[in-house]
Amino acid sequence: MRIGILTGGGDCPGLNAVIRAVVRRSVQGYGSEVVGFLEGWRGPIENMVMPLRMKDTDGLIQRGGTIIRTSRTNPFKVERGPERILESMKSNRLDALVAVGGEDTCGVASKMHKQHNLPIVCVPKTIDNDLNATDFTFGFDTAVNIVTEAIDRLHTTAESHNRVLVCEVMGRHAGWIACHGGIAGGADYILVPEQPIALTKICDSIKKAHTQGKDYSIVVVAEGAKLENEESLKDEELDAFGHVKLGGIGERLAKLIEKHTGYETRATVLGHIQRGGSPTAFDRVLATRFGVLAADLVHEKKFGRMVALQGAKVVDVPVEDAVGELKTLDMDLYKMASVFWG
Repeated sequence: MRIGILTGGGDCPGLNAVIRAVVRRSVQGYGSEVVGFLEGWRGPIENMVMPLRMKDTDGLIQRGGTIIRTSRTNPFKVERGPERILESMKSNRLDALVAVGGEDTCGVASKMHKQHNLPIVCVPKTIDNDLNATDFTFGFDTAVNIVTEAIDRLHTTAESHNRVLVCEVMGRHAGWIACHGGIAGGADYILVPEQPIALTKICDSIKKAHTQGKDYSIVVVAEGAKLENEESLKDEELDAFGHVKLGGIGERLAKLIEKHTGYETRATVLGHIQRGGSPTAFDRVLATRFGVLAADLVHEKKFGRMVALQGAKVVDVPVEDAVGELKTLDMDLYKMASVFWG
């Protein structure tokens, strides 16, 4: 077979490990060829391809980012987008496509398979961990470790200056990164999109902690979190999938906490640091397992499927099961985390 692969949406650690696994499994296990479409869905639309040989995958497992690059291109917003994808598949003599991405990339894959019979298999990735049908996506563990290390560092400077430090993290409309990172980093408060921010309650708790001898506090807030009776802060500009750019809640929250408590408060925004660098061992292994199974599914011609982690096993599920709705934070986990607040 001749197989294409693309990586769409935001970059994250582990993408290169998937590429490596798909290439090696396909070439060594089945004698197939693999080509990469550059820059996500823009690749097959514009017919931008590069060969992916065994030697091209050497040293990839530890590299962050993606050697075939990525973009947030939506083929259904481009003139003749779906048709041009099919034409690229034909002109490159491709028998199948592996799409590696999150909600948007897999959503396009599902529509292309249903509406245009594109032979496709999906691999779920996102640091946000907000895809259904899989317990975890690769990239998430790396992001949480980065957040944890940042909070560890914030502890020392907060204590030295008797400050309240607010750490804004990614996650869009799901609080997985904030909750896991906050728990691991020993944050005093964790604020997530699923639970509106009760400012008065938080400020009262901070003041109470100070009266009891704790002179500093660490507050972790997800970028999509919002104050009670308010919408989350966002930029009005939309991307190709209709998403707004979130952010700014950390700085605003810091100012409000300082105003209501009188304690010096500063904000730190981790931003794209959470998406960069080498993947953790967990993400390297998960991405490799995903890539190998994706290659197997392609050669078994089980299209319209997505690989997924369920419990300790890597399985395949209908891709439509992953993109129907957002997988938001498990509020039982959030409730458990609250035991350590205040």
